[in-house]
Formats: sequence, structure tokens, C-alpha cells
Amino acid sequence: MIRVLLADDQSLVRAGFRALLDAQPDIEVADEAADGEEALRKVRELRPDVVLMDIRMPLLDGLAATRRITDDDALADVKVVMLTTFELDEYVFEAIRSGASGFLVKDTEPEELLRAVRAVVEGDALLSPGVTRRLIAEFAARSKEPAAAGTLTELTEREREVMALVGIGLSNEEIARRLVVSPLTAKTHVSRTMVKLGARDRAQLVVLAYESGLVRPGWLG
Repeated sequence: MIRVLLADDQSLVRAGFRALLDAQPDIEVADEAADGEEALRKVRELRPDVVLMDIRMPLLDGLAATRRITDDDALADVKVVMLTTFELDEYVFEAIRSGASGFLVKDTEPEELLRAVRAVVEGDALLSPGVTRRLIAEFAARSKEPAAAGTLTELTEREREVMALVGIGLSNEEIARRLVVSPLTAKTHVSRTMVKLGARDRAQLVVLAYESGLVRPGWLG
């Protein structure tokens, strides 16, 4: 059973999400929170699998709450998905750098919300290819000269190659086609790379690809 915490200051939004999630046989809503402080307190108390976190909330905004969750080693298994009104919300970039596993617009289709909750529990970042590429473009525009890729010494040549492809926004299926391997093999390489680098999920792997210098601004073409 996947346990979800809903953190949003709009009760109507929480009610809609709860009705959808609780109707699933493999998902349950553990609790709700109306502000960032309450969300942080309940995350520490309940240890949910996924937090659906609104970016803009009173007392403590979702971005700050996410940083506190992802900085706490005791909460390493908690995945945070940011909720935003607009897909290009100005805080999305910082949310991913803060450790969020992805983000959803609030008017997303119900099927996409359910797929998202299940995906992040499996360690996949909740970023469609198009959104990933926009996020990467924003990261590239803001990034300074990257450091040397010395942090990647534990990776095999193939794992570096796969990480670079993740870094330019390719999905597992696209990586598989590029390398002429099965999607399962591509997923395995991505998973092993995340484990070796201590990355929480695919979104953080994208950030690490840039910060290590493995991928550099301008590679999007």
C-alpha cells in the first residue's frame, strides 16, 4: 500500500485528490496538511511514501518544507512531488534542486496523477520528456562553469554514457533505442548509477550530470 500525505492550503484541492487516491486499491491518503509546518510535522510522524506538496503555502512554503525533508536522512525514503498551478512555475527549478522527485500541475488528468504517485515510489522522476527538457534548459541557463567530473569515478563507461543521456532528457525507452539495448537494461543502468551516486531519483541525477560537468549547457541542440 502506497501512503500519501496531501499538503495544500486549499481544502477543495485536498478533497479532490483524496477522493481519487483513496479509491485506488494500492494507494491510501495517510493524512492532510494545510501549511508547510504542519506538512513537515506530519511527514516526520507518519513517514508517508509520497508527499504531494503545494509550492505556495502559509507559515512555511512547500519549497522550504521540501528542503527540510530531503536534508533529513531519517526521511530518505519519503518522495516529494511538488504541486503547482502553472507548468513553468518559477519555483519548479529550485524545487528539483531541493530534492523534489518531480512536479505536477494541479489540473493534471486523474490517470496522470495516479501514474505519478506510483512512479515516484519506484524511484522514477515525475518529469515528462518535454518538461524534463525545459527543466534542463533552465538549469543550463543558470549554471556556472561546472566542476570536474571527479565525483563520477565509481561509474563504468556505460553508466557515464547512460547518465549523460538522462542528463539531456532522454527517457529509458529513448536511451534503450540510442544504445541498442532493452528498456529493462537501460533502466537497470540508470538505477545502478543512482545507487552509486546516492541520487534520490532521476531528477537529482539530471542535476548531478550538470554539476559534475558530464553534461554541459548547450548540449540540447
